[in-house]
Amino acid sequence: MALDGITLRFLKDELSEKLTGAKVEKIYQPSKCELVFLMRTRAGAFRLYMSAQAISPRINISELSYENPAKPPMLCMLLRKRLTGAVLTDITQISLDRILCLDFDATNEIGDRVKLKLYVEIMAQRSNLILVDADGKIIDAVKRVDETKSTFREILPGGTYLLPPSQNKLNILEDSSADIAEAVKNCKNQLLSKALLGVILGISPIVARELAYRCVGDDIMCDLLTKYDLEKLAGELDAVKKQLIEKAPKPFVVFDSEDKPLDFSFTEITQYGSMLRTKEYDCFSTLLDEFSLEKERAYRIKRRAGDIYKLLGNAQERISKKVNLQRIQLEKCADKEELRIKAELISSNLYRLEKGCAYYDIENYYDNNNVLRIAADPALTPVQNSQKYYKEYRKAVTAEKLLGDLIESGEQELDYIDTVLDSLSRADGEAQIDEIRRELIDGGYIRKRHKDKVKAPKLLPPYEFTTSDGFRVLVGRNNVQNDILSLKTAKNYDMWLHTQSFAGSHTIIVSDNREITQTAIVEAAAIAARFSSAGEAKKVPVDYTLVKNLKKPKNARPGKVIYHVYNTVYVEPNKSIEI
Repeated sequence: MALDGITLRFLKDELSEKLTGAKVEKIYQPSKCELVFLMRTRAGAFRLYMSAQAISPRINISELSYENPAKPPMLCMLLRKRLTGAVLTDITQISLDRILCLDFDATNEIGDRVKLKLYVEIMAQRSNLILVDADGKIIDAVKRVDETKSTFREILPGGTYLLPPSQNKLNILEDSSADIAEAVKNCKNQLLSKALLGVILGISPIVARELAYRCVGDDIMCDLLTKYDLEKLAGELDAVKKQLIEKAPKPFVVFDSEDKPLDFSFTEITQYGSMLRTKEYDCFSTLLDEFSLEKERAYRIKRRAGDIYKLLGNAQERISKKVNLQRIQLEKCADKEELRIKAELISSNLYRLEKGCAYYDIENYYDNNNVLRIAADPALTPVQNSQKYYKEYRKAVTAEKLLGDLIESGEQELDYIDTVLDSLSRADGEAQIDEIRRELIDGGYIRKRHKDKVKAPKLLPPYEFTTSDGFRVLVGRNNVQNDILSLKTAKNYDMWLHTQSFAGSHTIIVSDNREITQTAIVEAAAIAARFSSAGEAKKVPVDYTLVKNLKKPKNARPGKVIYHVYNTVYVEPNKSIEI
């Protein structure tokens, strides 16, 4: 994904149309590299979202809601002090580069009007949001850059703001299409798409490939371009220039074979033919919201729950190693019967065995009296050697029983950790992470600190959906809620569903004294499959049974139930549900 300079130009026009003259009402900072400005205009309120995160740097009007920290960061407090009540007077773009400048008319501490600029730099890992005063001095930025990170361009409070180095590329608005085509032709030993990317300012790789496809139907070497190819390329560039001048973009998203958003562009994408699905949007703000939603949600959870992921990962590794060692030891117990037979044979032949022998040759009546050579300790009497083998046999029998129990316990713990990781992967906010953290504290995985000050989080309600024939479907958010939902909330004749052999949420169809239909079961099973570790699979087995058939094993971990009466349905996960 790349928010290129031309797309940013169209986005700038979109933002200018709606936000010029808007007043900054509130400012939030959901995370270190994200800012949300609540802008008020005569037409209503808009949420301006800006991100300098490397995974999806962007700026757009957002319809999404963002969870904010309980205590605002220092930068957020500074921005509130400087920009609350300020009016956005203009939005400009630096050439066709990926930099927007938001001009604000603000008021300082003594009531004087001052001019402030917020630079939004969208450059992958070097993306930044920088507040600058009227004299070009940096007030602060979401990412401070000192001399250890950059010798050319420091970004520190009090320093002078400098634009990033120029890319020395041709501008489609300022340079003729024929000159650009000629520059591309001079790129020897390069693929056409690579040459276009290196010559033209403000295009992304997908646009470069699209232009190459439209011109020659393939990505060929520039040395092979004919005069006709160059004329066709110039015509395609003129079409892009016309789009820019007339402010007529076509926001398109390409979806991969699993129907996940793959890339986007300001123009229609035809290079994949019918292999991949494309979709046109009305505006770039909606496109960017939907395109980045899942990726950013996963990133936020990883960032906020990084300590939990690390703890569970270490626990998985430790338990897996222990279980593997126990399995190896269990395999060694498999020859315990040989130990018993040797002890018995020695014991039954004591009358003819003597001390001091390194081995005994004895007829094995368990094997057609074939002679069996049994190793012996010369320092021990035959009776003592027999007792030694009996002792090793009893030890192997005891070890086999204990190791079986230990392996089963370890496997159950690994399964439990998988369920916690599965719940964590679908957490959509700090509250859900807190619930999972509390579950791990209660389970002894996380040490409880500040005993008197720890406050149990308020439990969130389960997810709720409705089937096409009117049945309510409830889905647990984590293991603790799964227990509450299945063992306390649900009634005996409600239907319980869970993916077979996959970690997932408990799902309940509320019967409301009605007979549950097969349609409701299939639709609820698709929901259960979506809320599981198999949520991206094609077909998933889902077990279903009446709640009255569920049992909670004694001392079982949260979320663990057993059942013996059930049916199974194979469904495709309902991927239309946004988690």
